[in-house]
Amino acid sequence: MICGIWLVGLGSYFIFIRPPLLPEDLRYSGANALVLQAAAPRIAEWLDLVFTVMGGFMAAVGVLVGYIGWAVLPRRPKGAAPALLLAGLLSVGLMSAVNFALNSDFRWLLVLPPIAWAAGVFLYLRQPNR
Repeated sequence: MICGIWLVGLGSYFIFIRPPLLPEDLRYSGANALVLQAAAPRIAEWLDLVFTVMGGFMAAVGVLVGYIGWAVLPRRPKGAAPALLLAGLLSVGLMSAVNFALNSDFRWLLVLPPIAWAAGVFLYLRQPNR
């Protein structure tokens, strides 16, 4: 459930706070902000819209993850553990790996979500079946 809350928070960050380009974006792409702005004058507006949509999807998935953690997982349905593992790998695991590949300024902070997800799956697996 905590991972769902985190996803809602991350989605909110992308919707309301994240700037269109971080310094690491320019560093990785090798682009100069002024040259980029001259070549694509509306890039910041476009990226803001892209990140708003992406943040909305993150927050929506967070709501679903939180609900599933609260209402569904306590019943221990068949196949839940593999689904949790795969969801973690495809979401927070992939996010963390890509941020390391990009040499993101936030890469070490973004190791925490996959650790939290793995801990949650581990704790779920340790619970006895009811």
